[in-house]
Amino acid sequence: MAQFKAAGVESGQRQLNGPQTTGRQYQNLSPALHGTIREDNMPVPVRDGTELLADIHRPDGEGRFPALIAAAPYPRQLQDLGAPAAIIEAGASDFWAPRGYAHVIANLRGTVGSGGTYTFFDEQERKDLFDLIEWVAGQPWCDGNVGMIGISYYAMTQMAAATQRPPHLKALFPFNVTVQAWGASYHNGLLNEAFVTPWFRALGVLSAHGDRLYRKGLSRLVRKVLAIPAVHHGFRHADVAKVHHGLQLVSRFGHDAHPWDDLLNAVATEHPVRDAWWDDRDLTELLTRVDIPVYLGGEWSNVALHLPGLFKAWQALAHNPHVRMAMLGEHGLPWPWESMHIEALAWFDHWLKGQDTGILEGPAIRYWLPGAEQWRTADSWPPPATYTALSLNADGSLTADERPGERSYATDGANAMPAQLSWTSDPLPDDLDMVGHPELRLTATSSEADTGWILLLQDIGPDGESTDVTPGWLRASMRHVDEDASETGRPVLPMRTRDPIPVGESVDYRIPLVANARQFRRGHRIRLILTSDDTRKDFRPMMLFSHALVGIGAVNTVHSSSRLLLPILDGE
Repeated sequence: MAQFKAAGVESGQRQLNGPQTTGRQYQNLSPALHGTIREDNMPVPVRDGTELLADIHRPDGEGRFPALIAAAPYPRQLQDLGAPAAIIEAGASDFWAPRGYAHVIANLRGTVGSGGTYTFFDEQERKDLFDLIEWVAGQPWCDGNVGMIGISYYAMTQMAAATQRPPHLKALFPFNVTVQAWGASYHNGLLNEAFVTPWFRALGVLSAHGDRLYRKGLSRLVRKVLAIPAVHHGFRHADVAKVHHGLQLVSRFGHDAHPWDDLLNAVATEHPVRDAWWDDRDLTELLTRVDIPVYLGGEWSNVALHLPGLFKAWQALAHNPHVRMAMLGEHGLPWPWESMHIEALAWFDHWLKGQDTGILEGPAIRYWLPGAEQWRTADSWPPPATYTALSLNADGSLTADERPGERSYATDGANAMPAQLSWTSDPLPDDLDMVGHPELRLTATSSEADTGWILLLQDIGPDGESTDVTPGWLRASMRHVDEDASETGRPVLPMRTRDPIPVGESVDYRIPLVANARQFRRGHRIRLILTSDDTRKDFRPMMLFSHALVGIGAVNTVHSSSRLLLPILDGE
């Protein structure tokens, strides 16, 4: 039976949370005219005989329609729950079906009722995605034009599918994307333990259940409560800390060891450096095959998981003339994900329906500049900038001129030594727009053969209030740089081996900070924090993603010849 209740931004519609455009107006957008026909648990055969399960939300009108596929290991049944959970990321079906799109939400192999065994972002997953796309394109309600949508893992599968070049895949809208499983699991050699451990375990818990829990009984009441407009509106600024805590709670329930604990063990223990196992889960080279339109996007705050992947994807797609990119400010992609839907509608109406919406007008890149609180544009990434070098001085200052000396800290804060160091600039005489890839050229000694370098760049206001801007990381034993492939701000770190550092000897490191944007206002100060332990209660890592400790008990000494390199927009 068809249902009609459209979501959107117009009066009388269920109001979507979050920003809906990059500050632009569009024309000729598909209106909400249709009711929705829903078909749950549809079997989708793939080439080896395995069946994936999908929920289909499609327009009730006559004729055929383009389709948008969202595929991930997360429960498809919960994508309309309306909860601020980091697994509800497929998009709003009640927005797409009324506007003439079939929204197909599929579970990957081995998850939530789909057959087979989950294999984590590998070649098998890519083959399944090809078959899923071609199956959807061949359905009697589909006009053969297929796009993909969704954020996070739903964005990752978009890129994975595109590398296989399925003939009916016409356009993508991947926001908060990762193109290397290594990069989400390890931050330049440091295990992203606070994320990967609960994530794999939570997948095991969630995959053990089905419709009885997710669609029936108490879940029906929960849906009604979460759909109350005042309740729903309150989720527009969902606290990342609470969402992360929810993931940890779910992970504590029982789950099958296979494949979830096996995969976790492979990530955390069996493959601690980049090897063939990780290469099978790396799309970087494969993306050179992709020539369909891709609208990349992310939010500046997602530094510990997806933001690095966004810029790797942009770089890998440099050959493709049909790529756009948008970076959003704080709360740009809240859960449940339903932001940027008007932007996505303008994109898909253009590429799947042939409507002139205006989405291609203007520069290819639009980004929100925090601090200035305004949209900026660029024709290339990173925008033209000049690097400013600041010395990490012995007196704790951060200045253009070096003040010779050194400072030490203990990784465990023992021996009356600090557990972290910080360097702070003088108040800025003028506004300073930092946009691009910062880097720390660190010169340091350590009392151990390995340690972790963990950075945090902050904006300090006149009242002393600090705002986290972006972090950086490096495992000291994985410091090798491919200098021929590197440039300022973007050292290429192969991560293929671990090479112990010479104890007590001065070593040079190139540590990338996650690319970001910030206007440091006049009168504000710039601060850099360095530690080796972000699990401490007095240190709050961005997104709360802390790392497995390396070199416990080490005493690390930083020399003032170290330089923080900041990309400052030309003309500033």
